[in-house]
Amino acid sequence: MNSVLIAVLAMLILSLLRVHVVIALILGSMIGGLVAGFSIVDTVEIFTGGLGGSATVALSYALLGGFAIAISKTGLPNVVVEFAVKLVGREGESRKRSLSKVLLILVVLTISCFSQNLIPIHIAFIPILIPPLLQVFNELKIDRRAIATVITFGLKAPYILIPAGFGLIFHEIIQINMAESGLEIALSDIPKALFIPTVGMVVGLLLAVLWSYRKKREYQSVSMNEEVAVTHEPVSKRAVIVAIGAIIIALVVQYETKSMIISALAGMFVLLFSGKVSIKSAENYLTDGMKMMAFIGFVMITASGFAAVIRETGHVDSLVEQSASLIGDQKGIAAILMLLVGLFITMGIGSSFSTIPIIATLFVPLALAVGFSPLATIALIGTAAALGDAGSPASDSTLGPTAGLNADGQHNHIWDTCVPTFLHFNLPLIAFGWIAAMIL
Repeated sequence: MNSVLIAVLAMLILSLLRVHVVIALILGSMIGGLVAGFSIVDTVEIFTGGLGGSATVALSYALLGGFAIAISKTGLPNVVVEFAVKLVGREGESRKRSLSKVLLILVVLTISCFSQNLIPIHIAFIPILIPPLLQVFNELKIDRRAIATVITFGLKAPYILIPAGFGLIFHEIIQINMAESGLEIALSDIPKALFIPTVGMVVGLLLAVLWSYRKKREYQSVSMNEEVAVTHEPVSKRAVIVAIGAIIIALVVQYETKSMIISALAGMFVLLFSGKVSIKSAENYLTDGMKMMAFIGFVMITASGFAAVIRETGHVDSLVEQSASLIGDQKGIAAILMLLVGLFITMGIGSSFSTIPIIATLFVPLALAVGFSPLATIALIGTAAALGDAGSPASDSTLGPTAGLNADGQHNHIWDTCVPTFLHFNLPLIAFGWIAAMIL
């Protein structure tokens, strides 16, 4: 039995049974290690040895949570919410309410897309923007599963297609690893090859927003966690200006340093030196922020241990070799098996970027042997890497939306984020990735 397949299946089944994702990742890695022939002690050592892989990311999110809470105390979220509420209109103004829904969804989609390329901050905007808008979503009865798919689309599709910001990094990783595996390609070929798979994501987004989750969904009018609660106290214009300035400084610093840690600290320093946040308050905000973002941090750290066990088993290679033995010279079967292998690998590792070096080494020789063109090979590798990033319980493309949408405790990570994004993005990616491989 292939330990990678067993480990990922175990993790996914446990998650779907509402076992906490951290526990599911730990148990999945233990099962995978035992199936691979490791002892429990060896598996634990490999798992714990890999935990440091996402320590930087976890610290980044913790500091970002503190910065988000500090921003919320300036009154800026109040201004955002009050503006959004004005757009809602009175209960009887159904047309205005419909337009308000469209506007809010477009705003969230635009900011999500910008976070990958134009202003590459990734999920940094979520804890600042989403929690204050939850009461507006409730008022409009918007299904949060639709918002989850919108955010995940914005976190994925732009970097898959556009060679800027995180997209440039993604494309360069594809180019470098394909070259190391024996196939030289031009960077300009990658957007051409990944255009069709990205269209599949657009189709999935439209299905989610216009069909699957277009109906109204009721949420309880409960108080938000006090860390992200929006008050109704008078808002100081100066405080709002300082908050906007802090966000801009944080974005600029992150763009220049490529570090969320330094970015969050820079934003906090602006608030401190402006006098709008005291030293004592800053300490409390950072502590509260760490509490708010602890979930995503612990999942990312645990996922690193899970990925370490998967890599150490050596069964990723055998999974591809087993697939190759079933293929022969049939391109159609080869394409679908390569995409499915990519899906399982990425679902386990939780990162498209980390998956590319693994699958490029294995897929390039296989694709050349079967007779795929360079563009088709790019489409297969790029799509296989992207598969599973949406829908994986351990991916920041799903953890980020959950962290914002569950601020009032009414959004389940697995059933309200992972399952919707898996169905609406992974299935179209498989279909359109296969089409791209066959026609390019």
